[in-house]
Amino acid sequence: MSDAADDILTKPLGVADKAARPRFALRPSAGAAAGVGALVVALLAGGIALTGDPRGGEPRAQALIEIREAPASVPRIAEAAPPAAKGPAQSASEVEQASGVSVFRPDGSTAPDAPVIIRVPNATQVKLAPAPDARLTERGRHGPLPRIGEGRLRPLDVYARPDEPGTGPRIAVLVSGLGIGEMATLGAIARLPAAVSLALSPYGTDLEKTAARAREAGHEILLQLPMEPFDYPDSDPGPQTLLASARPGENLDRAAWAMSRFPGFVGAVNFMGAKLMSEAGALEPVLKDLSARGLGFVDDGAAPGTQVATVAAKSKLPSARAEIVIDAVARPDAIDAELARLETLARQKGLVLASSSASPLTIERLSRWSRDLEARGIRLVPVSAILRRPGGVSKLSSAAP
Repeated sequence: MSDAADDILTKPLGVADKAARPRFALRPSAGAAAGVGALVVALLAGGIALTGDPRGGEPRAQALIEIREAPASVPRIAEAAPPAAKGPAQSASEVEQASGVSVFRPDGSTAPDAPVIIRVPNATQVKLAPAPDARLTERGRHGPLPRIGEGRLRPLDVYARPDEPGTGPRIAVLVSGLGIGEMATLGAIARLPAAVSLALSPYGTDLEKTAARAREAGHEILLQLPMEPFDYPDSDPGPQTLLASARPGENLDRAAWAMSRFPGFVGAVNFMGAKLMSEAGALEPVLKDLSARGLGFVDDGAAPGTQVATVAAKSKLPSARAEIVIDAVARPDAIDAELARLETLARQKGLVLASSSASPLTIERLSRWSRDLEARGIRLVPVSAILRRPGGVSKLSSAAP
């Protein structure tokens, strides 16, 4: 057996296990024990005097460490990130394209410490009317369809982007093919000036949300109508293509399907369609229906010899034809040359309509070109500014008033 003096002398302070240190077999005498006890008391008293800590001199201390979850009020990184940032890591150019933020290095250097200029697009001040407007909506076989409301209220007028006042040459640009690729669509919405009009394909997914996002950013929207080209079906616009050989009722039903895909558009633009648009008899029922619904129609200018202007005038349909296809040749130098030609034409005529695809290259060149366009004395206007001109069919061969 051992007495209390053994524990005091041989056990490390703060450790409960008596086996932590070896025991000695020698038993101290009562006098020796008393002397040792006095020495320990003296040492403890000295530790307290020196450190001010009644536990001074202990060789160990115990601390409780807990791992806690972040408070509910602090969002996790994944939850706070925008939808485009989720999933696989994105390149800097992809993030720039989706956000609309542009980063420039004036000296061309790519070094980490090189000076940069970051441009953030301003939120548009022009607000579009809410869509859909119940006054301008009717129920169709495939879903809601646009219609003329009481007092001859047209979707073309209500859903249009208001044309801001100003003078001088004007350019309207229509970018088609959106709604299919999410990155391209978000990039066009964010990077292009709000006055640029956007055309959505009826084959996209979640088109109502896409249309709402575009209109919230200030872009007026149009619907792409798939129409038969000359080399159909080798070139196939899609399963609901309007055909030159189809009965009028069949084409109208297919057009109604496309129109029911999303609300808020001011008119339609052809997707392909060189064959259908060259045959007045097949085209007329479609354009008459658009006119009866208070919409407009744009010929994207890619196909020669169309009958759109003639049939539209007969149908009292507001229409226009693009005079320049900006990216007919998809090279940066060719696109830039067409944009320069567009400016020259605008100064000559006063108002010009151009069309383009929504390819990343085209969006990038359009974005750069438009940054200081107003400083060069030219204004961007929406396509509806042409469609709503007095006289119905727009004749852009003469100078704008």
